[in-house]
Amino acid sequence: MQTMAERIVIPGGALDPHVHFRQPGATHKEDFTTGTRAALVGGYTAVFDMPNNPIPTMTPAALDEKRRLAHGNIYIDVGFNYGGTLESSQTFQLVIDRVRALKVYMNPTTGNLLVESDKELETIFSMWPKKHPIMVHAEGPTFERAINMARKTGQRLHLCHMSLASEMQMIIDAKEEGLPVTAEVSAHNLFLTEDDAKHMPHGMGMVKHPLATEKDRQALWDNIDAIDIIASDHAPHTKEEKDKFEEGKGPYGVTGLETTLPLMLTAVNAGWLSMEKLVDMISTKPREIFRLKSDSQTYTEVILGDRPHVIDAKDLETRAKQTPFDGYMVTGRVANVDLRGVRILREGEIVGLPQGRVL
Repeated sequence: MQTMAERIVIPGGALDPHVHFRQPGATHKEDFTTGTRAALVGGYTAVFDMPNNPIPTMTPAALDEKRRLAHGNIYIDVGFNYGGTLESSQTFQLVIDRVRALKVYMNPTTGNLLVESDKELETIFSMWPKKHPIMVHAEGPTFERAINMARKTGQRLHLCHMSLASEMQMIIDAKEEGLPVTAEVSAHNLFLTEDDAKHMPHGMGMVKHPLATEKDRQALWDNIDAIDIIASDHAPHTKEEKDKFEEGKGPYGVTGLETTLPLMLTAVNAGWLSMEKLVDMISTKPREIFRLKSDSQTYTEVILGDRPHVIDAKDLETRAKQTPFDGYMVTGRVANVDLRGVRILREGEIVGLPQGRVL
């Protein structure tokens, strides 16, 4: 257990390849400015936005519009993931140099992005250039199908926000087999279970992948060394929308950019993982997987072993102003962030104007 406050530098800063900033089409939940402010306070220097907007990012025109909207309005660097469907596969070569990854949804999501047949999936996997990985949302039986497709096509596969012990074992087996497979976990699946969700009002604990059992949660911690990265899956909704939650009708998703690092620092203090492993999961490995270089003048400084403090939803930068960790005690915080030699977060406070780049 860490007892003294210690400042630790994360080279390159934290990178989150899995966020939902809701622009265009749902900016009452979040936009590029509010989202990158939340990311900055959370210690991130770069994030990748997902394609499942009301108008999905699955055409070059939609991608151009997102890049235009982000330009000049972001506090940290932002890249974009492209929607993978049979239709969009015809445009892969046109966008490959302006996106960070392909995102394939094998389970329902916002927008016309669902891919259900193995035939379509194989076409998408085969046509995607291997410059960047394929990220997949796969729950239940589709998780194994995604791994099988990576085995068949040789594509680099990244499995998003896994939550089950069975999925954890499939990842371990795939890596032992030598498949080009990596995986991420989100803090809410490391810290919360389905029992927690039952006691949270207004659908606050409703996410995809769903919060699972305590046995599943413990399996993730027991095999933390086999998990490549931690990603927030930041998916903001308004309180009013969450208040109207009905099972099966959504909205699914929780915020996470501002809570992930404090929660994980708390885990380091508790001895659940090393600081070295956390730096690897939140900076080194995501940059390696998604081929994003950094420079020596970009970094995040965190305080480990800080005085315990309580997460307060009303103080969050995200437009959603809510989190399933409202009232949760943490013992670590983000202090400073430098982006290309310019301090943009000083002792937890945002300084300066938006100066992030569109990646």
